[in-house]
Amino acid sequence: MPLPKAELHLHIEGTLEPELAFRLAERNGVELSYADTEALRHAYRFEDLQSFLNLYYELMAVLRTEQDFEELADAYLARAAAQGVRHAEIFFDPQAHLARGVEMGTVIEGLWRALGRSVETHGVSTKLIMCFLRDESAESALATLDAAKPYLDRITGVGLDSAEVGHPPVKFREAYDAAAALGLRRVAHAGEEGPPEYVVQALDLLGVERIDHGLRSVEDPALVERLVRDRVPLTLCPLSNVRLRTIDTLADHPLPAMLEAGLMCTVNSDDPAYFGGYADDNFTAVQQTLGLTEDRMRELARNSFLASFLEDDEPRRARYLAEVDAYEFPRGEA
Repeated sequence: MPLPKAELHLHIEGTLEPELAFRLAERNGVELSYADTEALRHAYRFEDLQSFLNLYYELMAVLRTEQDFEELADAYLARAAAQGVRHAEIFFDPQAHLARGVEMGTVIEGLWRALGRSVETHGVSTKLIMCFLRDESAESALATLDAAKPYLDRITGVGLDSAEVGHPPVKFREAYDAAAALGLRRVAHAGEEGPPEYVVQALDLLGVERIDHGLRSVEDPALVERLVRDRVPLTLCPLSNVRLRTIDTLADHPLPAMLEAGLMCTVNSDDPAYFGGYADDNFTAVQQTLGLTEDRMRELARNSFLASFLEDDEPRRARYLAEVDAYEFPRGEA
């Protein structure tokens, strides 16, 4: 059994495996521009974030019905459970679906069919985080938040994702203020391709509680000091960083130095169907490549639960943390 962990940076649309994509395409009469699953997997060789996003949005066309979203979420949760995930806080991108004529209710009700029974079916507790697409307008973000109001009992928080460069967090200040007024938790992608200043804006202007990615924070010593002092979690995605060329190789990843500096890092999978690894694949990769000790691996797992939005269920969080503390690493692992 893998080390117990929470997954805090996971885009549900990014769990669409080629086999499911082709099955849904056939069911919904959608023609994909790839001959077969092998050709589609070959397309997962990205040059940068934008080339990944182009394919990501293209494949979304197969998601049409509540059943499609239910099957997508259920497939992810089964894989996550097998990788030691005990709690998942799942992103979804409603604007990308609304633009295709898929209603908000179709997306959320479909996802909730799987999420609502996940503890019983997979042993994984869940929360749902609605992301705004930062390359869309601020007005679109506000309209999306308004469309989500009938479903706020199912939504824990809001996030900010998609192409980062040229779309600073300040652009979405009004939407985040409105989300805060509704009692929603707030996170945002920042410091992946964008500069450390985007991380500062996310904290100061959007009031976020977690930074998704935050890799480039290390370029600003004052920001690092602040993140350490305030215990702001960073939801890192190592295999994603390599596949999107944010870093050249996993051996170059600054995770060890970030932990040594006292940053509250977590390890997550981002878009695992596209980046070649789910949650424990990322844990295993950083352990083996970066030589992290058992204590460091346990720290990453503990951080994932401590950084989660489980304040409404402290007994559950305490159980998860106890599982981490009691975990015995397999013989032969660091």
